[in-house]
Amino acid sequence: MDTEQAMTLKTPWNAPSIPPIVYWALGVVLAWTALAHFYRESMMILWQWVPHLASGLRMNVLFSVLAIAIGTLLGAVVGALELSRSRRISLPAQWYVQFFRNAPILVLIFFATYVFPFEIRIGTMYLSFPDWIKATLGLALPAGAHIAEIFRGAILSITSAQWEAAASLGFSRSQTLRWVILPQCVKRVLPPWMNLYAMITMSTTLASLVGVRELLESAKNASNTVNRTDFTVLIYLAVLTLFFLYCYPITRFTARLERKYVFH
Repeated sequence: MDTEQAMTLKTPWNAPSIPPIVYWALGVVLAWTALAHFYRESMMILWQWVPHLASGLRMNVLFSVLAIAIGTLLGAVVGALELSRSRRISLPAQWYVQFFRNAPILVLIFFATYVFPFEIRIGTMYLSFPDWIKATLGLALPAGAHIAEIFRGAILSITSAQWEAAASLGFSRSQTLRWVILPQCVKRVLPPWMNLYAMITMSTTLASLVGVRELLESAKNASNTVNRTDFTVLIYLAVLTLFFLYCYPITRFTARLERKYVFH
């Protein structure tokens, strides 16, 4: 009997591993339970502001989803254009990527807020162009630049044999990219794409600086209304907790995908 078999006999069952997210969730619950004990009055006030905070968080989620959706569409196109054999096509795409990857997100949000009009005229109709849409565009532009590089790297990771095999079957370069290369890039793109989404979600708080009503703005309104130091501490801890509870599962799932789709 070898050592491995002996260890198997000595251990009749394997203890199930507990995911780290369970420990973090338990830690959050215990921390807030302790705070409720020491700051009971402020916790009761905070509970009354929970619907207001939840409404603000919904706006942050809306910003992030729209920004990553627009950025994904834009980045997929720009990333493909970067690999064009024509310099007239690839050079503007490279300029876009380099400019928006190195531009501060806050500056882009301010730029989008003031450069776009407050309303758009379509014939005889006037459509409002609210600040939250402008802030979304300010987040989508750098997201598109980062996603373009993610797509470009994923495309370049596909071996040249794939291109040659598709060409031998009569596929054009665009058909090869659309039907052969891009489907293989999905599992390569997904982990960094989800990391970027988590970063975009946390950057949505910058929209409060241009007057957009989201979670951080809701917290500031609550703090100014109650005007208590202990409540201010609790309200911003609540903001941190809500963002953590939303973003941490995303990062854990991303790490799981990275282990699953690891390439050697």
